[in-house]
Amino acid sequence: MKKFSIGILILALATALSGCRREQKYSVVPHIEFVSLEKIDDGTGHDNQAELTIYFQDGDGDIGLDETDKNPVFSVDSPYYYNFFINLHEKQHGEWVELELPTPLHARVPHLSKVVPESIEGTLSIATFINNPYSMYDTVRLTCWLVDRALHHSDTITTPEIIVKK
Repeated sequence: MKKFSIGILILALATALSGCRREQKYSVVPHIEFVSLEKIDDGTGHDNQAELTIYFQDGDGDIGLDETDKNPVFSVDSPYYYNFFINLHEKQHGEWVELELPTPLHARVPHLSKVVPESIEGTLSIATFINNPYSMYDTVRLTCWLVDRALHHSDTITTPEIIVKK
């Protein structure tokens, strides 16, 4: 009878453990992948903006800044005031040239997790300008990367080229 009880206990424990979902663990360095770049129709007949969507993973969930995050490392004059960096490139005579814009395309992504540390993953969409009105070139692409609160930089991704209606 004792062997039977122990066997039932082991079987019940094995069943319970197999039903537990293992928490997915990722690197504490954010990882991003390109998902899509879709032009936004604003009714002007010109392609001014596009929505960039990326997939992200982060092992400790420390992605995001609040409006109150203005200490020296995240202050307005710091390189880390933004945490999502976007550079616009245009094809000029068959060569890609990174543009220096008067206003950066970078963004401040808000907190993506309420509980830190925790592994997180998901998609993130950001509207960004894609039309340089001072340029005659119509083929562009973006490079972007994400930086978490510990200043870990994700890999840099490059979008496919997109033709802009000027």
